[in-house]
Amino acid sequence: MAKTRGSAVVAMALMMCLVVLFHCKVAEAATYTVGDASGWTFNMVDWPKGKNFKAGDILVFNYTPGTHNVVVVDESGYNSCTTPSGAKVYQTGKDQIKLVKGQNYFICNFTGHCESGMKIAITAT
Repeated sequence: MAKTRGSAVVAMALMMCLVVLFHCKVAEAATYTVGDASGWTFNMVDWPKGKNFKAGDILVFNYTPGTHNVVVVDESGYNSCTTPSGAKVYQTGKDQIKLVKGQNYFICNFTGHCESGMKIAITAT
């Protein structure tokens, strides 16, 4: 009888584990190429529209090094096209940046580029 009861407990524990596993949603990060085939270029402000970004998703910025860069800025830097002190500047031409939960702002700080729409604002949930 004890053997049967032990088997029943193990079976119940396995069933509970399966129920939990089936109800857990596996979170996978998505990868987005900013600007799609055009890459990181001018007039990017509308590129994020219609996309659902999540914290942990990866943005890939493709561009020719030396002609552009990617700077992580705050809202003020985004709105004024200025680079805050200590801002992270990427310049490889194949930059991969992980989104954080909330607002994420990116600009190119080459003269006139941000003002020409080379900036994006993304909200990640």
